[in-house]
Amino acid sequence: MPIQTAKLSDPAVRAFVTALNAHDQEAFHAVLAPGATMADDGSERDLDDWTAREIFDSNGHMEVEKETAAGRGLVARYRNDAWGEMRTRWTFDVEGGKVVRFETGQA
Repeated sequence: MPIQTAKLSDPAVRAFVTALNAHDQEAFHAVLAPGATMADDGSERDLDDWTAREIFDSNGHMEVEKETAAGRGLVARYRNDAWGEMRTRWTFDVEGGKVVRFETGQA
């Protein structure tokens, strides 16, 4: 049973998932700290390029199955038009209410 986005524990992670699922690029970038970084399956990625390709240009959507680490770790069903659906893990580093880094990959 998915966790409703509005019930995610960490406010920055909740805003991240909300913006991602709404395909709201402005809100998504607003939750990221300046200079935020990310990795996919253990490889560093250019955040702007990756989010354009894997989220916004391909209709990315996340259904959260489980929270860990006080809401800064997620297991989710992630789908987009490029790859279909897969079970993924997400971890977030948050400072001052902004995501400074996130990592994702297959769970």
